[in-house]
Amino acid sequence: MSKLPEAHKFVDLSDYGRSIARQIALTLKDTSATPVQVTYSFVVSGIMAIACIVEGYYFLAAFFLVLKSILDAADGELARIKNTPSYTGRYLDSISDILLNAAILYTIGFITNASLYWTVLAFLCIQLQGTLYNYYYVILRSKLNGDTTSRIIEIGIPKALPGEQQSTVTFLYKTYRILYGAFDAIIYKVDPNAEEGSITPNWLMTIVSTFGLGFQLLLIALFLIVGLPEYIIPFFIGYTIMIPVLIITRIAVRTEK
Repeated sequence: MSKLPEAHKFVDLSDYGRSIARQIALTLKDTSATPVQVTYSFVVSGIMAIACIVEGYYFLAAFFLVLKSILDAADGELARIKNTPSYTGRYLDSISDILLNAAILYTIGFITNASLYWTVLAFLCIQLQGTLYNYYYVILRSKLNGDTTSRIIEIGIPKALPGEQQSTVTFLYKTYRILYGAFDAIIYKVDPNAEEGSITPNWLMTIVSTFGLGFQLLLIALFLIVGLPEYIIPFFIGYTIMIPVLIITRIAVRTEK
């Protein structure tokens, strides 16, 4: 089941691996494999990418980064195909993402001798970019009656869905809030009325999708392949200037309607 109706599907530059992810999910459809197990597999892929970066195997690192993105999409696809949505999977996915992002940026900073200050700043920038993308995307899905395990504002412990434990959902939710709460609050503060007005046009969502984690990992992979890992941290810091540009554009589009 697609997250969006046909008329509102946009070219999601962060979701380039969706077709492969769906094939993986279809392959696992009639097996005992669970979406959470697929999430664990993308964690392993991310760890492999980090190990390859440390050892200087940049092409192999790029492969595992792209594979991580594909598997990151496959867990959600499998949940939809098996009709087993869960807050456990939703929060575990996000928690795994942010921890891997921190590890990947730290590793890149380590091999390029970047200062810890710039490395941390790049991590914060990547997370803010990804939060803006997710914020607008979840709003779009909510307006169009998409799936609801991702909430526009993650405030309040959700009630566990069938097949999952409330204690697990509560723990993962609290962990999510610790890791993402500040980023969510910042983005909501700068555009608190994003839910109001017209639906974000497809062309703008395509531009915003360059902030998606899949596209971020693809860019990191490309920098590694061309032998320019030292440009990764300054690039993501500089690209953050697009956050206010896109927010202003979104507000202008909403106002016009």
